[in-house]
Amino acid sequence: MKIAGFDIGGANTDMAIIDFGSDGDMKEVRVDFRYLPMWLRKDELAETLLEMVGDDLHELEGVGVCMTAELVDAYPSKAAGVADIIDRVEGAFDVPVAYVSLSGMVDASEALGDPMNIAAANWVATSQIASAMSSDCIMVDVGSTTTDIIPVKDGFEAARGRNDLERLSTGELVYTGTLRTNVATIVDRVPLQDKWFRVSSELFAVTADVHRVLGNIRESDYTCSTPDGAGKSVEECMLRIARVLCADLELLSPGDVLDVAEYIYHQQILKIAEGIAEVSEREGLEEVVTTGLGMKILAKRAAEVLELECRTMDEFLTEEECVVAPAVGTALLMEDYLQAQG
Repeated sequence: MKIAGFDIGGANTDMAIIDFGSDGDMKEVRVDFRYLPMWLRKDELAETLLEMVGDDLHELEGVGVCMTAELVDAYPSKAAGVADIIDRVEGAFDVPVAYVSLSGMVDASEALGDPMNIAAANWVATSQIASAMSSDCIMVDVGSTTTDIIPVKDGFEAARGRNDLERLSTGELVYTGTLRTNVATIVDRVPLQDKWFRVSSELFAVTADVHRVLGNIRESDYTCSTPDGAGKSVEECMLRIARVLCADLELLSPGDVLDVAEYIYHQQILKIAEGIAEVSEREGLEEVVTTGLGMKILAKRAAEVLELECRTMDEFLTEEECVVAPAVGTALLMEDYLQAQG
């Protein structure tokens, strides 16, 4: 049985197709992703989903979907976003489709009846993978844009916040990620040459630039667009970081830029650590399970700052699968849903 799981985000759409054996075990997993900025190209969603599925289309027996793209400013409300995404997904597939919600998998009619139960529920799919590794832990998923920090207790997610607004107040959502975060949201000043320099709040550089110059990610990992529309070489990333200080590579040396990048990197780690600490202290949990593109370079480092025990999800999945963990979790939930439907 082949099941597709999709995580439809505002900037990236991720896919996992899992071939399940008769015993429910994963025989084979194929993952893929596309940079699809939904605020600009939402009309391409159905076409993109079908392109990603490719030759597996006629072997699919079900499609599971989780989403966060309903938040993009192409929609007047989150409910409108959920409805539009569901309409596009339903139009693309002829097999059973269900959606990750706070109360499990639901079909389109149930999802449309309570769209806020569907909105930004992708962390539900990821946390159930973490629970297979540890029944009591904090799942930390650092993606391209955001960081989910979800407590798992007795094998079940136990998030206090039930939507993004609430999770921003509980430490369970930190709006910082590996690629797309404006560095001016992480720091308002940086140390350089024994002085402190305030930074420009323009969108001159993003965290992908920082992690690229530090060697934390490869050029192929830099999947989002660049702030200036230029390339993704180390030198081009350095120039974007220099602009944050209203400078260029004539005013700042490569060593200067690396010093600035290291400081921004450390501050991003501390922001994630702050959220983990809040959840850890409130829930009495001391083990962290990390996943996502920033699994090792951000989430693990944040756990180490707090001296918490840490495991990475690549003990359970491949590193490529960890990058699209919500899509993998969605496919797993969809398989359970279909089995329960008989």
